[in-house]
Amino acid sequence: MKIDGVNKGILFLLQQNARRITTREMAARVGVSASTVQNRIEKMENEGIIRSYAPQIDYEKAGLQLHMLFLCHAPNADRETLAENARGVNGVVMVREVLTGQENVHVEAVGTDTDDIARVNDELSELGLTVVNSKVLTNSHVQPFDHFGTHIVDEPTDDESA
Repeated sequence: MKIDGVNKGILFLLQQNARRITTREMAARVGVSASTVQNRIEKMENEGIIRSYAPQIDYEKAGLQLHMLFLCHAPNADRETLAENARGVNGVVMVREVLTGQENVHVEAVGTDTDDIARVNDELSELGLTVVNSKVLTNSHVQPFDHFGTHIVDEPTDDESA
């Protein structure tokens, strides 16, 4: 699927805050109709370009004081399977596979106390991952990839920004 300027603008706006912007508002900012925006979104979803709309959660405010990053090693031949299995561990919120290096599986997990985190560590080890290091995460800072549209998207009007 070709990602043209309209699609880039839509992707940029969705990355900013998909929940708080309507197709009508996106249409006004990228210069097309609301139905065109809706059709483009549906096509990008069907093509797998847009995979999900996930909320950003403040785990500490949600009662999960410990947010950890486990840096793990998996044999390259087993990395994908072990990473997929790690998603099944209670408390795991994200798993990333890294192409090279000793720490080739990164596992984010949350818990209420050190016992929760120790259990996650043990279960990752039982799966066959070697936990090389772990770190407490404090903050995450996310921003839209600016390749998708800062120069394409018009500024919101006063009505839209209210």
